[in-house]
Amino acid sequence: MATPYDFPSDLLAGQEELHQVRAELSALLKRLPWSVVPLDGFSDDNSWRKVERPASPGWTQDEQAEVEKLRQRERELAVFVSGHRFWSEITGAERVDARTKLKHAHAPSADER
Repeated sequence: MATPYDFPSDLLAGQEELHQVRAELSALLKRLPWSVVPLDGFSDDNSWRKVERPASPGWTQDEQAEVEKLRQRERELAVFVSGHRFWSEITGAERVDARTKLKHAHAPSADER
């Protein structure tokens, strides 16, 4: 049986924003060139699996700033969520269960899918 937790609204909001920031950062990194600085492409056919990269033009200053801004916000939110006063009210294995439930608090339930 699932144990319900009465998560504070600021903790729920912080966790939700953390999910959003991580998703935005992941999408941005997938769109950007593989190298931050301009580098020639390469191909390694001699390793156990072939590795190839096209030439990378590098990231623009704006792209670098956007990645840094998102990473900084991700760190702030991770510290806020993990250090929230709510966790001092819960002990031991229950804290692990509560943390897992918080991570999925905004996920649609089986009834909503």
